Amino acid sequence: MTRKGYARESDMDTFEIDEAIRDIAENKRRSSSSGVETDKMQDNDAAGVTEGNAPEVDDIDSLKSELERLRKQSADDREQLLRVSAEFENYKKRSQRHMEDFKKYANELLLKELLTVVDNLERALTSSGSLSPGLPDACIVEGVEMTLKEIMRVLEKFHVKPIDALGKPFDPVFHEAVMQEDADAYPENTVCNVLQKGYMVHDRLLRPAMVSVSCG
Repeated sequence: MTRKGYARESDMDTFEIDEAIRDIAENKRRSSSSGVETDKMQDNDAAGVTEGNAPEVDDIDSLKSELERLRKQSADDREQLLRVSAEFENYKKRSQRHMEDFKKYANELLLKELLTVVDNLERALTSSGSLSPGLPDACIVEGVEMTLKEIMRVLEKFHVKPIDALGKPFDPVFHEAVMQEDADAYPENTVCNVLQKGYMVHDRLLRPAMVSVSCG
């Protein structure tokens, strides 16, 4: 083999060595790039996990706050409902009482006007007390008595009753004093004479009794 031949073989060896060196360098570069990308991916994954957890914690706190707010609102609504229910029950009771009172005292004015008729009939009977039976006027008196009894029956049907005032202690709620008298038969401040009867309708005063009071 000539020197020239040796030279060619030597050149080929040098070329192959250079190629091998370049391959090694390229592999190192690729390996280094791959490691950096892997690290970046790992860092990104870690950051993603951290970022993913943070919203979950915030969501839990938000849900707790919302739950607490709803509980408070529910308690307030329940209290308001109970208050409204109690007010409605009171309103129903008041309305029922008003309706009952209206039914009981709806005819109060009419009944009070009828008392004037009763007074006149009683005065007529009092003034005719000296008439003897059998006289023509006695029939009129009998008719007046029957009329008075019928009116009193109607008044009693509507729960109207006279006040028993004679001989009772004077009470300004039920009695109207128009004069005082010296009456030995009655203690002081006692009704000794009834000038006009008083009446009650149910448990309410329809008209006070007009009386004379003893001064002792």
